[in-house]
Amino acid sequence: MSEIDVRAALAHWTECVADAELAAQLEELSNAGDAAIADAFFQSLEFGTAGLRGVIGAGTNRMNVYTVARATQGLADHLNAHFDQPSVAIARDSRHKGALFVRTAACVLAANGIRCFVYPRVEPTPALSFAVRDLGCSAGINMTASHNPAAYNGYKVYGADGCQITSEAAADISKRIACLGYFEADGACARTIDFDRAVSEGLIEEIGDDTLARFVDAVLAQSQETPEQTKRPLEVVYTPLCGTGLECVSATLDRIGVSNLDVVAGQGEPNGDFPTCEYPNPEERAALEAGIARCRERAAQGAAPDLLLATDPDADRVGVACEDGDDYTLVTGNEMGILLMDYLARMRAERGEDVSRCIAVTTIVSSAMADDVARAHGFELRRTLTGFKYIGEQIGLLEAAGEADRFMFGFEESYGYLAGSHVRDKDAVVASMLICQMARFYREQGMNLVEAMRALYERYGYCLNRTISLSYPGADGAQKMASLMAALRADAPSSVAGLAVERVTDYAEGAAMPVVGGAAEAGQTLPCANVVEFSLAGDCKLIVRPSGTEPKIKAYLFAKANAAEEASALLDALEAAARELLA
Repeated sequence: MSEIDVRAALAHWTECVADAELAAQLEELSNAGDAAIADAFFQSLEFGTAGLRGVIGAGTNRMNVYTVARATQGLADHLNAHFDQPSVAIARDSRHKGALFVRTAACVLAANGIRCFVYPRVEPTPALSFAVRDLGCSAGINMTASHNPAAYNGYKVYGADGCQITSEAAADISKRIACLGYFEADGACARTIDFDRAVSEGLIEEIGDDTLARFVDAVLAQSQETPEQTKRPLEVVYTPLCGTGLECVSATLDRIGVSNLDVVAGQGEPNGDFPTCEYPNPEERAALEAGIARCRERAAQGAAPDLLLATDPDADRVGVACEDGDDYTLVTGNEMGILLMDYLARMRAERGEDVSRCIAVTTIVSSAMADDVARAHGFELRRTLTGFKYIGEQIGLLEAAGEADRFMFGFEESYGYLAGSHVRDKDAVVASMLICQMARFYREQGMNLVEAMRALYERYGYCLNRTISLSYPGADGAQKMASLMAALRADAPSSVAGLAVERVTDYAEGAAMPVVGGAAEAGQTLPCANVVEFSLAGDCKLIVRPSGTEPKIKAYLFAKANAAEEASALLDALEAAARELLA
């Protein structure tokens, strides 16, 4: 939009907005200058396969009741066009305005004749995915911004299969949203109904605790231990990072014998301010510092815990740290994925199962070591595009073939894991349970999880990974990102960090699904995606893709060497080269 357009939009919103808080923000914007006005109004929040995500506030490029209502009307139009008597399950995490946004969405859906089932309090994202299928809903909505800072909220949509919506569904919903305004009197905007009236008419009702109990039972069905094994000691410090994890994680761990869970003070209860962790991302050490401090306190008292467990605010991802000499070391997402994959294959083999029937699923940007683990244990490994919905899609294909039991495990490098087919998204509740059981397994062998990972490196080689994100903020950020991706395709480098580029894979053109083992090598073609992969000499790799939720380009770096120091030096060189390419 031009300057006059954004000022016209500001004037229109100022005239129409009834909400006192948003009206005050609009008044502040009018005195804040052109850049602030443009940032709030230069676009409408884009609806993609991850739904909406943005800063909370006034404007078309912000999360507020009007942008939420408009998106929900587009979803309602989509559902009514594709389902008879559709219904929707709705959840939220601990973020600001979450309850208001849930109420707003429910009222819009109800006004369109769509029945809504609403969790009455904050619950994990996987509990929403589970509820969609458990209640037979046509879709699900989760008000969450995952691990973003406190200023953000989001709107994530799920399909009837419990997966995040397909690209095709997202495109249809987006097209319908684009036909709508925010305040138009001619009806070309969101319809709504009084909340209490919708409740009285049976269009809105609470999701009962019985659904949540069935979710926890489904998680426990993935337990790898016998009742006798659950009696073995394990000391865990846990932080939900002021999010949604405490209820379900503590209930699950209690039932596998971790009954003395030490919850980090100030981080157990939901709090959208995230006062003790500005960026509540379990990938980042800063978010775990309060938990590490508690571990140190315990160690000083002679009761050092076996691990620190941290779930992100919507409890779909989990991070771990363990004592490592004088410090605490974080287990990366790739490392935990490898540890769990190896552990689950071992446990199945010990039970006498035919591991060659098993299928694990990860992504094209996850650790190359997964291939080695699959070959060593003899199971099939499939790689999908980034996004857990693609892993969920593979589970759905197996279920449709009557082979859901073949699915062993799925993981993303971004700390997302799933065992079982009870949900179709990453699940920090089941992952927390399995991590604790795996920690008990290795404790019996005199190792913590950091030491166990080092043993795997010694066996398979040091396959190290690093992800960097480069930000392109403001109104021209999207154009800058598009130009960079176009340049990589038009003029691909012949070498990166001194390593020859041996092959370039442009996933925008589609590509065969990478598969190790099994009988699926004739198999599937990946959907087209805005991703470019550079395969480098020495089994190294660089993959570049724009983020689907933020104005960032992510670069995934892969290095392989016989020693940790050599692999780390390769990663440093790859990072420097990637930053130069994407400057």
